[in-house]
Amino acid sequence: MFFVFGPSGQMYRGGPENLAHIAAVRRVARPQALRTRGAEVDGTLSPPAPAPMPQSAAARVNLRAQGAVSAYSQAGQGPQLARQPLTEVRDVMTANALSVAPGMRVNDAWQILAERQVAQAPVVDALGRVIGLLLRADMAPLDLLPEPGAVKKAIDLARRPVSEVMVSPVPTVAADTELRRVAAVLLDTGLPGLPVTDEAGVLSGFIARTDILRAVAADPPLDLWSGPAVSL
Repeated sequence: MFFVFGPSGQMYRGGPENLAHIAAVRRVARPQALRTRGAEVDGTLSPPAPAPMPQSAAARVNLRAQGAVSAYSQAGQGPQLARQPLTEVRDVMTANALSVAPGMRVNDAWQILAERQVAQAPVVDALGRVIGLLLRADMAPLDLLPEPGAVKKAIDLARRPVSEVMVSPVPTVAADTELRRVAAVLLDTGLPGLPVTDEAGVLSGFIARTDILRAVAADPPLDLWSGPAVSL
């Protein structure tokens, strides 16, 4: 189940297929990493790479290292529990997610997000209900790079309240929603994640793209397509 919340409350409740028609959620322009200078640094050439180890020797070293790490890991673990597939939002979401208030200054919100090393945070009102989503990329847009007059614009932006730069209205998702539906909404909207709420919009967590990717790489396995077992 998906919802759409804004400052005026709930605007939508239903499946993902109609989100684009209900919510005025724009696609988010993702920031791009700066290129680094590889072959030359401060006018000097980088030292040549060491000669590669013969493939057979490298394979033996790698196998021994993997064996040692595996043995150490298993020695510190107790009995292995049965693996359970991850199928719903609640299986991978971050509970007790960071949130910010709409009246907070952008500069203060930037500092909090940077300290917590997160790229986004739900914006909640005094009752804990989601009314928007704050993105670090929106707090430092590319058009404010150092240029004539840009410093004043950056200062003015830093003093604005979060409510003026947040994405709103914003889609949210219920904890029992299938992960594959969330993945589709993230692709459609370009958002890096969705707040997890109940039907009243009260925040209970956050599910980000990285949460889904981590579930793909981690154990227990992510299971997007198989439904519950059918009893005969």
